[in-house]
Amino acid sequence: MSSKHVQMDEGWSQFHGPNFGYLLEVYELYKEDAASVDEELKQFFDKWGGPPESEGTPAAQSSGGDITAAIKAAKLADHIRRNGHLMADISPVEKRESQNLFDLKSYQLTEEALRAIPAHLLTPHAPKSVENGLDAVNHLKKVYSSALAFEFNQVHDLEEREWLYKMVESEEYRPTFSDEMRKDLLNRLNHVEGFEHFLHKTFVGQKRFSIEGLDSMVPMLDDAVKESVTDGAKNVMIGMAHRGRLNVLAHVLGKPYEIIFSEFVDAPNKELVPSEGSVGINYGWTGDVKYHLGADREVEEKEEKATVSLANNPSHLEFVDPVVEGFTRAAQDNRSEPGYPKQDKSKAMAILVHGDAAFPGQGIVAETLNLSQLTGYATGGTIHVIANNKIGFTTSSSDSRSTNYASDLAKGFEVPVIHVNADHPEACVAAMHLAYEYRKRFEKDVLIDLIGYRRYGHNEMDEPAATQPQMYKEIRKHKTVYELYADRLHEKGIIGSDDGKKLRQKLLSDLQSQYETIKANKRDRAGEMNPPEKVVQSLDNIDTSVELDTLKQINEELLKFPEDFKVFPKLKKILQRRETAFDNEGAIDWALAETLAFATILHDGNPIRLTGQDSERGTFSQRHIVLTDSETNEKYSPLHKMHHANASFAVHNSPLSEAAVVGFDYGYSVQAPETLTIWEAQYGDFSNGAQVIFDQFVSAGRAKWGQKSGLVLLLPHGYEGQGPEHSSGRVERFLQLAAENNWHVTNVTSAAQYFHLLRRQASILGKDEVRPLVVMTPKSLLRHNKVISTSEEVAAGMFKPILEQPGLAENPENVKRIVFATGKLTIDLAEAAEELEDKDTVHVVRVEEIYPFPREAVAELKEKYPNAKEWVWAQEEPSNMGAWHYVLPHLRHLAEDHAEVKYIGRRRRSAPAEGDPKAHKQDQKKIIEDALSLNSEGREEE
Repeated sequence: MSSKHVQMDEGWSQFHGPNFGYLLEVYELYKEDAASVDEELKQFFDKWGGPPESEGTPAAQSSGGDITAAIKAAKLADHIRRNGHLMADISPVEKRESQNLFDLKSYQLTEEALRAIPAHLLTPHAPKSVENGLDAVNHLKKVYSSALAFEFNQVHDLEEREWLYKMVESEEYRPTFSDEMRKDLLNRLNHVEGFEHFLHKTFVGQKRFSIEGLDSMVPMLDDAVKESVTDGAKNVMIGMAHRGRLNVLAHVLGKPYEIIFSEFVDAPNKELVPSEGSVGINYGWTGDVKYHLGADREVEEKEEKATVSLANNPSHLEFVDPVVEGFTRAAQDNRSEPGYPKQDKSKAMAILVHGDAAFPGQGIVAETLNLSQLTGYATGGTIHVIANNKIGFTTSSSDSRSTNYASDLAKGFEVPVIHVNADHPEACVAAMHLAYEYRKRFEKDVLIDLIGYRRYGHNEMDEPAATQPQMYKEIRKHKTVYELYADRLHEKGIIGSDDGKKLRQKLLSDLQSQYETIKANKRDRAGEMNPPEKVVQSLDNIDTSVELDTLKQINEELLKFPEDFKVFPKLKKILQRRETAFDNEGAIDWALAETLAFATILHDGNPIRLTGQDSERGTFSQRHIVLTDSETNEKYSPLHKMHHANASFAVHNSPLSEAAVVGFDYGYSVQAPETLTIWEAQYGDFSNGAQVIFDQFVSAGRAKWGQKSGLVLLLPHGYEGQGPEHSSGRVERFLQLAAENNWHVTNVTSAAQYFHLLRRQASILGKDEVRPLVVMTPKSLLRHNKVISTSEEVAAGMFKPILEQPGLAENPENVKRIVFATGKLTIDLAEAAEELEDKDTVHVVRVEEIYPFPREAVAELKEKYPNAKEWVWAQEEPSNMGAWHYVLPHLRHLAEDHAEVKYIGRRRRSAPAEGDPKAHKQDQKKIIEDALSLNSEGREEE
């Protein structure tokens, strides 16, 4: 408890239960050394002294005023709350060694002394049947050390912790099960287990990653969906790995059994239902294995309608976590009005099902947990479930984590933890109800550690006894949860002795009948695995122009601030320069072009979400799209107040994370397809912290799952002599993943090009041709005079995949060498070319869009410069990096016998750049000289 909760005028009578015990302990310290306790508590004790012993007070009601006994009893009660989980029956197949952590003798207590203490001093929320201290202790042991156990001590907020204690000790969180409800629960478990048994028998040796041993997860998810939809949620977003996924698809998402069977026998399952949308199965052109696929389902509870979604997830287990959080936030945000989106956390809820080895083992989990209370990423609390089968593939828990429980990571984020035995389905449903109520009330994450086992090997083909022989001896003789629960209901007289078997026989008969309809219907996938025409079509010649007068008006609006808003003086001078940006021909730099692009996109009605580690200001102090009052710290963004805006603009500085943040924004872009969602790396090379998201989601999600995203990645790139870690955005990795027009990879060199590129991206949002966009953005070029564009170029132009270097090749027939390059190096070449005596013989072409490669535009150059017998690719990056190996086959094919293709750049290296700035300058100088020197030899490949 905190001293702020002590009411000075109410005395000791205000304290009961854990707080009374705590105060008694602090009072003992106060008597020994008053200065050692909190000042406010010291003042309380100075005023009231010890607990009064007059009739009717708590202390007087305890063993004739025996304060010592009351202190010991309160300490015992507190220890049960803290450590009851250590004695709890929470594992179906691993029994704990018999121990009694709460032996009365250890606390110098007797049953007689406890009986003399009123129950409400130890547990004020217990049922009326708990009459004295002994009853209270036994009650606490029962509620904290049964098939359910709890860890709440890490929750520091007193209101939350007291609420959790109250719910557990009053047992209010436990639903009242009628006989009919129990029969329904039994039948649900029958479907869960029977479905797995049928797959195991029918599709021998095929992978399915069964749920068996954790069957209770399905009724738990049922309960969470039902409660959230009843309370008005419009979306329930679920993320999970492959363990139990087919079962969740079948029973929580309602994916028809026939479709799942068809995926096992490779039948044309698309023909089994009227349309893909009716069952929400996602199809790309290459597809994915059945236990990675997601689904959507429309549900209705008490006239409330909602969509339940299971996210597609590759085998990278936990990397779907931030993606689902992004889905959820997008579903909560209202982006229809200017300003930040209006978030309604009740509109959507996230549920994440984790593996017990993956939860502590994969860092993306901690990154995702860290997002939970951040303004730009909070989703009103997530319900986490660890599907704990006590093993990771073949690795035992003792080899896969350094903590007692798989859930311990969450305690660092003050997340309450509920452990529950998966063999007790009613307790499992109660655990979910408590988790849901906590999330609903406090809008924070909560975790359920569902402890069970894995019936078979990792993928039903393994022999688990080879690595865990003792565990699997226990598992093979252990009854299933369906059998156990049927036995309990029979003992209570709710069902007959054969009812469980009859339910199973009927289910298996139904499943066999549905299987018979599709088992002979094979299909041939040949010729079906190409992307649709809309995906591969070009994005060239999209009109992205804006009326010049409109841009002028927007620029004027962006320079208006509230009268009482104090812009930082140095920054004010920088911003004031923009007032003349449209004078004469105008001079629009990179940052202003970006701001104008954002403003016009908002004007067109597309919302924008921009995040990154320093995105409000910009890593290089170039953006300043959110301003801070120099005296009050108040924040202000002109884009929020612009009367031209017709949609929301969200900009958030992100945590120091790449994987979770990119995953979140990818999910946001999928769920909010009309929104220009942008993630900016602090430096381009930092993006490699999100490589799994790029590999498995951004680059391939459309092909595997038909999942559309228009996510924009801004990756600062360019060699300025800052060493290996602040030079390269690793463009080669994005090009290596490029195929089937899955995304566009660019490195643009003018403010106008950037303006039109952003507007082009906004123009395809929500359309079939949408795709992600990778932009290698500049660092030193942000303020370079050769990147500045005229107002006419910004207003009237469109994005061009290549640009020819101005000021060169006045006579095309004299050109002997064409130098192709991209990004910052082209600006370095432009500066050096100004010193050339003969500007006609060498021509520089800026490749602004690297993928898709601008083949037609390059082919035209061959006709335009017929005597150019040398085609050179020049780059700053080492030859095994950058774009060289990607562009080489394109250039060779286009050049044919017309020209020789050469490479000029750094030799192959293991690190992206030199660490010595002098060495960098020397190498950079040689690259530029060689590129512009006719007949200079390219580097030899090692």
